[in-house]
Amino acid sequence: MSTESITVAVIGAGGKMGMRVSDNLARTSHTVLYSENSPAGQERVRDAGRQLTDSPEAVAEADIVVLAVPDLALGPVTADLVPRMKSGSIVLTLDPAAAYAGLLTTRDDVVQAVAHPCHPSIFLERTTKEQWADTFGGIAAPQDAIAAIESDDPAKKAIVEATVRAIYAPVIDVHWVTVKQLAQLEPTLVETIACMIGALLNDALHEAVHTMGVPEAAARSILYGHTQVALANGLRGDNPFSDACLIAMEYGRRSIVRDDWKKVFQDDELDRNLAAMLRLERIER
Repeated sequence: MSTESITVAVIGAGGKMGMRVSDNLARTSHTVLYSENSPAGQERVRDAGRQLTDSPEAVAEADIVVLAVPDLALGPVTADLVPRMKSGSIVLTLDPAAAYAGLLTTRDDVVQAVAHPCHPSIFLERTTKEQWADTFGGIAAPQDAIAAIESDDPAKKAIVEATVRAIYAPVIDVHWVTVKQLAQLEPTLVETIACMIGALLNDALHEAVHTMGVPEAAARSILYGHTQVALANGLRGDNPFSDACLIAMEYGRRSIVRDDWKKVFQDDELDRNLAAMLRLERIER
C-alpha cells in the first residue's frame, strides 16, 4: 500500500488536539474521516468545512485510526472501537500513558502505535514571524516527533510515520522508541522535570516581583535572557558558566533540589506517576 493513499480516521476530531490533527491532515492527499461525539465538537468540525462520519463506520474503513481523545477516555473508546476496526489496520494514540499502563483494548490483528510531538526546539533556527509564534508546533515551526509501534512490519511502520509526519507537520525527524521509552520521556523527562522547571521559573518571577519588589519589566527581561543562556550553556555547552555562577548554581541545587531526585526515572516511580495521571489506584502488571 502506498503511504500517499491511506485512509485515516480521526476520533475526537472536534477537540483541541483533534482540530490540530485534522487541520494538517486536510492538507494531505490522504482520505480522512472525521468523527466527533460532542455537539460542540461536531459544530467545530462542520464550521471547518468537514463532513462528519460516525465512529463505527470511520474505523471500519480506516487503514489507521488516530485517537485524538483524552487519556482518561482511551480505555472505553478503544473497548468500543478496536473490535470494529478492519484486520491489519493500525490504532494510533497520541500519548503513551494509557498504552504503557495496559488500559487499551487490543487485537492480535490490529497494530498498536503511539506518537507524540517534540514541539519546536528552543534551538530551532526560526526565520519567519509565523515560526516564532508557533511555540507548540504543528502550524509553521518545524519539530521532531517520537513514535513507537508494536510491529516488525516495515509497511505498517511506514504508514505510522507518514501519519505522524502529516499530523505534526512540518516534521524534521521521527525518532523510534519503545512504548516504555516513550513513557519515560513523556511524562518523566519533559513533564515531571522540564515543565515543572518552567513553572518553577514563573513562581520565582512572581517572588522577585511581589516579594522582593523588583519592577516586573526588569525581572522578566533578566529572567528571559538568562534562561536562554542557562539552557544554551547547560544543554549545548555554548559558553562556560563563570566561577561565581557555578557557586550560585551549587547553592541553588542544595537549597531547592532533593538529593534523591533521580528516583523519578525508576520504573516504580514511573508507574506511580502515571497511575496518578490516569487516576488509577495502581498500574497492574
